[in-house]
Amino acid sequence: MNAVLNGPVYADAPTPVFVPGPAGTHITIRGLTKYFAGWPLYENFDLDIPKHRIVSVFGPNGCGKSTLINMIAGLVPIDSGEILFDGKSLKDTKIGYVFQNYREAMFPWMRTIDNIAYPLKLEGKSKADVDRRMAELVASFDVKFDLNRYPYELSGGQQQTASIMRALANNPEVLFLDEPFSALDFEMTLFIREKLQEVFMQTGTTMLLVSHDLEEAVYLADQVLLLTKRPTRVAEILPYGDPRPRTVETLSEPTFISAKKRSLEIFQREVRR
Repeated sequence: MNAVLNGPVYADAPTPVFVPGPAGTHITIRGLTKYFAGWPLYENFDLDIPKHRIVSVFGPNGCGKSTLINMIAGLVPIDSGEILFDGKSLKDTKIGYVFQNYREAMFPWMRTIDNIAYPLKLEGKSKADVDRRMAELVASFDVKFDLNRYPYELSGGQQQTASIMRALANNPEVLFLDEPFSALDFEMTLFIREKLQEVFMQTGTTMLLVSHDLEEAVYLADQVLLLTKRPTRVAEILPYGDPRPRTVETLSEPTFISAKKRSLEIFQREVRR
């Protein structure tokens, strides 16, 4: 005897339609979800990151600022969602990454020059192409220290400079920077801020910067992405349009002061919630 199953028949749930970002979007994030220990950090999170802009990420402690850029860069797996770069997947996109801890970011058994050239060698570039790109980077960063030394023989600022040079070696489409100044002294911080601005003005590379310093976040940014407490959402995206190169005089401009003040107000609002 054949068994008959009675009851409603359910159609398969429709696959969500991927909605592209507006014109000028570089990174499109849809439905990003990430849980840690069963608790949501990001849940159905959507974001559009513009092309040829520096976007600073700022928010309360524990909101997942570094986790966000690490998920976009493919360093931390996502639970669900989709991330596209100009309509392409990550594997079809050139990225560069500058880590907070420069001491662990460099290969200690390689000379500094070989560390910087490593992405180019992975791509199979010829020695002539590698040498040409190394000369360009040395000139761009006005390097005065010996790149034939090993990373552990260099100062912290020199190691972080080399890390940034390596991240830029293969002309990435997107550069990720995870608190790149946090372990540097003030003099070196000012130097690297200046160099990043120069690189951006020369190349227009899309940059995503995580910072715990609000002044720094606003100073470098075209947009400040302010996040809420977890489960993390976008609190607000503030544009900041003072011309580059920005200098110490920028810090006293009414537009800078206003952008910093508004960012602080949003941050404090979210912390108190």
